[in-house]
Amino acid sequence: MKTGTTERTEGYMGTAKPELARDLGLSHAGAVVVGTIIGSGIFLVPTEMMQAVGSARLVYLAWIVGGLLSFFGAITYAELGAMKPQAGGEYVYVRDAYGPLAGFLYSWTWFLIAKPASIATITTGLVRILGTFPVFSFFSQACFSVGSFTVNYGQLVAIAATLLISWLNYIGVRRAGEFQFLFTLLKVAIILGIVVVGFSYRGGTWANFATEFAGAKGGIAGFFAALVAALWAYDGWNDLNMVAGEIRDPQRNVPLSLIWGVATVGGLYILVNAAVQYVLPAASVAASERPASDAVAMVLGRAGASLVSAGMAVSMLVTLNGTILSGARVPFAMARDGYFFRAMAEVHPRFRTPSVAIVAQCSLAVILLVLGGSFRQFFSLAIFAEWLFYLIAGSTVFVFRRREPLADRPYRVWGYPVVPALFVAVSAVLLYYTFTDNLKSSVGGCAVILAGVPVFYYFARRRRTTVSI
Repeated sequence: MKTGTTERTEGYMGTAKPELARDLGLSHAGAVVVGTIIGSGIFLVPTEMMQAVGSARLVYLAWIVGGLLSFFGAITYAELGAMKPQAGGEYVYVRDAYGPLAGFLYSWTWFLIAKPASIATITTGLVRILGTFPVFSFFSQACFSVGSFTVNYGQLVAIAATLLISWLNYIGVRRAGEFQFLFTLLKVAIILGIVVVGFSYRGGTWANFATEFAGAKGGIAGFFAALVAALWAYDGWNDLNMVAGEIRDPQRNVPLSLIWGVATVGGLYILVNAAVQYVLPAASVAASERPASDAVAMVLGRAGASLVSAGMAVSMLVTLNGTILSGARVPFAMARDGYFFRAMAEVHPRFRTPSVAIVAQCSLAVILLVLGGSFRQFFSLAIFAEWLFYLIAGSTVFVFRRREPLADRPYRVWGYPVVPALFVAVSAVLLYYTFTDNLKSSVGGCAVILAGVPVFYYFARRRRTTVSI
């Protein structure tokens, strides 16, 4: 397929519609995986993990187990993505396996809750990181207020970041892909720099790996808490499948990008954690709000800590780009099927992007940011919906294997059925954990999901009426 050319496909009304351009190559696809996964998690969660298990050995075990489980999920999605390389990713798998209603509820939830909340989480975290620099200390000050409603400068910065990256995605997937690739390289370079600085510390010692933190939760509950933290740091690899419709040679490049991308992230995470542990004993890691920054500060002073904070900001900006890039393709695919507002299915005639869907997604995220909320609140809003649909989408591989045994599968998941079964089982456990741990947000998420049922039937009825005319 020639890059940048316009293809046309038949819409649900039988009219020809322009197709998205397949402008993302293997390097762009790999950068979507690596760049979206590596956000702020690797810089922050070592503290939570050490507080949970209390020893470097168990922290490493949680990193390894979390990496393996994420890898199992990635190779499960690799089979699905190679078999059905269409825009929308998980929406397509759920729709084809369990029917249009299930697919709609997935897309409805992703569009209204998961992606806008994820974007708000990332931009709020970005502002929090930038706020550590003295020059940005004014972020917490009110910009304007009307009665009890107040918007501070930090919220405006978060909104500006959302608008900027959404605009970048609006004007072309190639530009967004190039941004993702270049800044992912910068992100990896910063992480490797932290590793080199940590191991260059003269006061560092391998004896730190044998130290323990006495106040840890401990036991199975502690290890599970550490595993959840690790899996949160690994989260984001599924975003690649949502843009499969814009990847060149997706039957080859989707599996390759998922496999080597998750493996690369796992290796980088292990190295960073090792460098931090080499500099700081277990008790210091547990007491630190930003262990990577503190470790580098031990070697390079305050300037070193500022360097890590700058690296975290760059990292979160790249994650934001990957999140916005992937999120808009879900309502686009649903609208193409005729189950959502027709405008959402529009492809920009010049930029070949789902322009209306990008604008709508950006608007919802901005509304959340204007209303205000903490990093934790936004994260809690998104996490339940994410794990629910990881479970559902991952389970579709069993449906397709049984229902379509002779279908073309350019890649088959290694270790089937054990590997995908483990991924689905762990997703179920984590779903239970996130539901009970964030009961209010989870119940609210369930209410929004169920609210989509009458909306689906409205669009289904309108679709039947339109087709019959």
